[in-house]
Amino acid sequence: MQLAKLTTPKKIKTLSISFFTFLVLLLAAYSPASAQDNSPYSRYGIGDLVSPNHISSRGMGGINAGFSDFLSINFNNPASYSSFQAWKEAKSKKLQSGRALLDVGINYDSRTLKEPGNTEKFTASNLLFSYLQIGVPLRTNWGMSFGLRPVSRISYKIYERERLMNPIPPYNSIDSAITFYEGKGGSYLASLGTGFSVFRKEKRGMEEKLSLGFNVGYLFGEKDYSTRRAFINDSVEYYKANYETRTNYSNLYLNAGLQYRTPVSGKMMLTIGAYGNWMKHIRARQDILRETFAYDESSGNYRIDSVYDRTDLRGSVKIPGSVTAGFTLQKFVDLQKKEGGWILGADFSLQNWEKYRFYGQPDALKNKWELKLGGQYNPVPKKSYFSQVSYRFGFFTGPDYVKSGQKLNQTGGSIGFALPLANYGRLSQQATIINVALEYIKRGSNVNVLKENLFRVSVGFSLSDIWFGKRKYE
Repeated sequence: MQLAKLTTPKKIKTLSISFFTFLVLLLAAYSPASAQDNSPYSRYGIGDLVSPNHISSRGMGGINAGFSDFLSINFNNPASYSSFQAWKEAKSKKLQSGRALLDVGINYDSRTLKEPGNTEKFTASNLLFSYLQIGVPLRTNWGMSFGLRPVSRISYKIYERERLMNPIPPYNSIDSAITFYEGKGGSYLASLGTGFSVFRKEKRGMEEKLSLGFNVGYLFGEKDYSTRRAFINDSVEYYKANYETRTNYSNLYLNAGLQYRTPVSGKMMLTIGAYGNWMKHIRARQDILRETFAYDESSGNYRIDSVYDRTDLRGSVKIPGSVTAGFTLQKFVDLQKKEGGWILGADFSLQNWEKYRFYGQPDALKNKWELKLGGQYNPVPKKSYFSQVSYRFGFFTGPDYVKSGQKLNQTGGSIGFALPLANYGRLSQQATIINVALEYIKRGSNVNVLKENLFRVSVGFSLSDIWFGKRKYE
């Protein structure tokens, strides 16, 4: 976004800070502490894939291959780290001062599940951690970033009541049974990366450059699936059965990216980017439990007898690689001509989920592609606060990676805002931005077993300050 010096009245500045505080408290208060994010599709693969995008990118449909902004951290394409700002350098090329970034995000999800042809629906709301990233400039056109973010989430609870039938003639009814399916877990990625320019030159009064980058990370996660079954009989009491499998997995992760920026006119810049990661063979340990159990109101479920119990079974989880390519075309704000600026961009990504293997076994998955389109508009900065806000919009579509009978499409749209906060006194060297994104996502249609609608509000707090500066005392 374009950063301009605020000239708003103090009341407006105070309101912007109060707005952020109120919004966070509102989201936290509105999200019920006991809410269950019941997503049956998270049963497959590594679970529901969490949005991997920075909140500024979410407001633009998720475009990030060719996007870089010195007030946010594009952790998908590490080549963008070369855009972290550094001010002064000595002749020795050692950094004297630079703008470091602290970037944290949360999101509030409201998910609605509905069966086609059924008026009943299930709705759950949750306030979730999105990411925590820190970006540091090492030199001009060379930066580093590290942080933590979720990759996937497993969360479902399904009750099924059925009448059991005799499998041999006369196929009469036997008993009723209740089955409870539950899954929980997910995965996280802790990463450290760097991005740097390998080629730079001046062109049309602006800088043309080619940047490369890579992230090294540690991917870790858990899958805990259980099926509990109980027979309902008036004369015979049967033991309840639990079939549970718990898996923990972890290993190193690597992805790389590039960005090429070139001016196409005196006030316009084209950035072409791509990033991807390799297929990951992740070490895993598994516990398999088959037991009978009973339920007590004070202590919950407790074991009666172990039928089968195996622990520490070694194996691997194979997660396929992915590749994303895209571009952004940016027109900068022209203060002399009083013309606003804008960004338009597109991304296309591929991931071959048919190669996914869990302990050597495939799952009900298919190859996934996604098209993302988005943009941003920056008005000419004036005395009005809202003229200094960046306005974003986006659209994305593509099949989900879960293979559930018919094609499971996923389509969504988004709008977003970059809200600058005022700086006071010595904080004039700071830049504080609140990024807000609102997304509406539809998953599935009437040809699928379940339709899922998701409304997400994401809020990111980006604080940028001068670090490493040498202070002078008189």
